[in-house]
Amino acid sequence: KNSAKAMEKELVTCSLQEKEKIAIDRSQIFQIPQRKDLETKVIVLLGKAGMGKSILIQKICQDWSNGEFSQFEFIFWFDCKQISLPEKQYSLKELLLDFFVKPQEGSKEIFEYILQNPDKVLLIFDGFKGLHDHENFPRCSASQPEKDSCSIKDLLSGLIQKKILNGCTLLFTARPKDKLYQCMSKVDKAIEIVGFSPQQRELYITKYFEESSYCDSALKLIRECEYLFSHCYSPVMCRFVCFLCETVLEMGEKSLPSTLTELFLKFFHQKIMFMQTDVTTTKNRESLATLARVAWCLGEKHQSAMKSDLIPSEEVKEFALKYGLFLPFAFPRHSESEEEEFGSTFSDFVIQNFLCALHLLLAEELKDRNLTKYLSFLSKKKKPYNWLDLMPRFLAGLVFLQDDPYFWSLPNEDEKQSTKKQKTLLKYIRRLQINTLCPERLLELLHCVYETQNNYLLQHVALRLEPDLSFLGIVLTPPDVHVLHSILKRSRKEFSLDLRNSSIDIQGLQALVSLKNVTSFRASLSDTVGLWKSLEQTKDYELLKASTEKFVLDPFKAKTMKDISDLSNLVEMQEKMKNCVQEASGCTSCEIPAIRNLRKLEFALGPACGLQGLRKLVKILAAFPSLQHLDLDALSENGIGDEGAKSLSEVFPTLTSLETLNLSQNKITDVGAENLATALPALPSLKTLSLYNNNICDFGAENLAKVLPAMTSLRVLDVQYNKITGVGAQQLTDSLRKCPHIKNLLMWNPTIPYGVLEHLQQLDSRISV
Repeated sequence: KNSAKAMEKELVTCSLQEKEKIAIDRSQIFQIPQRKDLETKVIVLLGKAGMGKSILIQKICQDWSNGEFSQFEFIFWFDCKQISLPEKQYSLKELLLDFFVKPQEGSKEIFEYILQNPDKVLLIFDGFKGLHDHENFPRCSASQPEKDSCSIKDLLSGLIQKKILNGCTLLFTARPKDKLYQCMSKVDKAIEIVGFSPQQRELYITKYFEESSYCDSALKLIRECEYLFSHCYSPVMCRFVCFLCETVLEMGEKSLPSTLTELFLKFFHQKIMFMQTDVTTTKNRESLATLARVAWCLGEKHQSAMKSDLIPSEEVKEFALKYGLFLPFAFPRHSESEEEEFGSTFSDFVIQNFLCALHLLLAEELKDRNLTKYLSFLSKKKKPYNWLDLMPRFLAGLVFLQDDPYFWSLPNEDEKQSTKKQKTLLKYIRRLQINTLCPERLLELLHCVYETQNNYLLQHVALRLEPDLSFLGIVLTPPDVHVLHSILKRSRKEFSLDLRNSSIDIQGLQALVSLKNVTSFRASLSDTVGLWKSLEQTKDYELLKASTEKFVLDPFKAKTMKDISDLSNLVEMQEKMKNCVQEASGCTSCEIPAIRNLRKLEFALGPACGLQGLRKLVKILAAFPSLQHLDLDALSENGIGDEGAKSLSEVFPTLTSLETLNLSQNKITDVGAENLATALPALPSLKTLSLYNNNICDFGAENLAKVLPAMTSLRVLDVQYNKITGVGAQQLTDSLRKCPHIKNLLMWNPTIPYGVLEHLQQLDSRISV
């Protein structure tokens, strides 16, 4: 969707059901309907760090080598960390053939074939964030970009702008929050990897342990630690949890760590420090402290890779490679005579995040009061370290984990300094204005406080949460939901939650709704109905009844056909629940209070679906007995026309509570006005009727004038910007004399002479000009 900046686009957050409906198979990734084959196709594959973007790319390449994706004769796959050094320059030929394929002969002929058949070429750039300063893409300046050497940024710019190899397919992988907006206008398809469902988490864990004697006990152990199990939605986190679970079971222990910080403390201890001599342990501690400083220096630049000659010492490099903290790679050479350069990259983003936090804890130059600036709770400023999104959580956890037995096996500072940093953090959070934090910052605070496992801090935050918590449009991952649930549970307050468009899963929604101090909630209709169906299937009628009583619908704004369908499904669900709950519990009434209490309904489908949506809506309007305000949104120009006006007028007798009816800008003519006029007296509570900016002429005005005396509840009538002339205006004025109950008639029309309108206003001051 477009945001305030013309060039910037944001991802639309889908409900869980929407995501399931639009899920695609791997074979559909390159299908772009209604695109010219001769033009470059740009596809962006998005996913948080650790979601498996690179694994998916590997699988695509493997499938291609086995005969799938036969539309491509060439696939070139580049890790952006390796090709993005600022001083490096390439021609397209060098990038494709000298770096990637390195054919022994025929390079010229192969390259000519590629240039002549760009539609048979797929170029993959994995880890788009690895490119230096890619936010400000230049116009490709090379005169012959296929053959001239230029920066990788210039090359990518030329590819995206279709000046180089026009007709090829480009696939980029990136994180969702990365700044892609400079090239989003060129993107033909955006795909997001959203991680494992609870069932997929269990499948992964079972597969990991399938040849182990711990298979059943491992799954049970991980499931019991709900917080770590929630983090298993991320494939890379799932692998870490499985690795540690295996170690724990081998040691005969019966529980897993309760936080991520404890998990990685134990991970580093088991991987590096366990069963070492005192001398080796000291060396490893020193190497780890140096590596932590390297992680921070790279992290500040949004990088995870560096040249080998920039690593502080060979000993540190060997240490990092030995324990799998680094992965080696080779930089491309321009010629056979050029010496090959090697580099190293952190094997995992989580490891780099943890080491960055460790560095901040150990850094002597970092004063205690400056530590808090890295926690990113500021309400108005941009989050400064969003590339290291787990680092603040690890930092908060490490500050409060001095009593952990594994903490002292890592490089650390003296106890006095640690206590001082604890006090600094406690004081900072105590003074924090929690009610001013935006939802993203609030979630970050909850995560950091949860990692400390400090009872005072947890209780302090729980007691200062606002009663109305809105996460509208904020993606809530399973760990977010777990932390939110844990802290809400500690509070004595009652809460109202807005979870619409948060992509919350059914398990998370059920957990939050089941809290006794959550007294009301809003969520996407499809997800809410999905929850109720799930509770119905498990025969949890007590929670089903409680959750229906907590659900809030008012006010409801329908912006798509799906919203109308979801509303219909909600009404249908009420009928089903009446039957099933009545039979099971003997309950005589099982209404959904949200349906009964809906007072304001806005209809904003726009002209494309306005009439179709209204036809579907009128079938269920009778189900909302308290509906007071029906707004067919003047700003949306729904364009329901005369046909829509007729359909709506037929259900007027059922709308006994309706007080405001807005039919502005809907292309209603005299025909529609006549149908409305005939039915309007059937609305016993109507106070305000707006027919602003339609196509009503004098005949329509005459019909409205006839029924005004019968509309005894009406107080305001707006017929401005129609096509009423002085004749119709006179008829409305004559009728107004018989209507002492009407307080205001807005009647300015460009077709009424101003003198006539002024004269009518002098006759009756209730007429507005």
